[in-house]
Amino acid sequence: MTKCDDRPVFIQQDPDCQDIPLPAYQTADSSGLDLRAAVPPDEPLILAPGKWALVPTGIRIAIPAGFEGQVRARSGLALKNGIGVLNGPGTIDADYRGPVGVILFNFSREPFTIQRGDRIAQLILTKVERLKWIVTDELPVTHRGDGGFGHTGAS
Repeated sequence: MTKCDDRPVFIQQDPDCQDIPLPAYQTADSSGLDLRAAVPPDEPLILAPGKWALVPTGIRIAIPAGFEGQVRARSGLALKNGIGVLNGPGTIDADYRGPVGVILFNFSREPFTIQRGDRIAQLILTKVERLKWIVTDELPVTHRGDGGFGHTGAS
């Protein structure tokens, strides 16, 4: 099994969400932790085709300074059901302490039901760099230059 960095990340569960497992890696080398839906037990969320909803996870986290949380779609939900993260990846800043929610979008033609505890997205914690802008009249020259939007080929 891969050695964990053991960097502590504080997490708080909503009092009514103690039955929902905390975000967890599903395999030894997973990069993302699965986030779960904290919809009411007796009120599944039905996501209509072409619609989106903010799905609560029942947690708040304290991401360490110098890191960010990226909320990404789960590939299985995308492939099998056409469900994605609308603003994917969503960003959770290190200084945010509010509830973690996932904006899910139904790209399919069928309604999709989200039950309490369903794995709905994945959370990746990654280092970020702070940069400083330097205003200049000229940028360093590169081979690519200003080529973009398909400049490397016709197909």
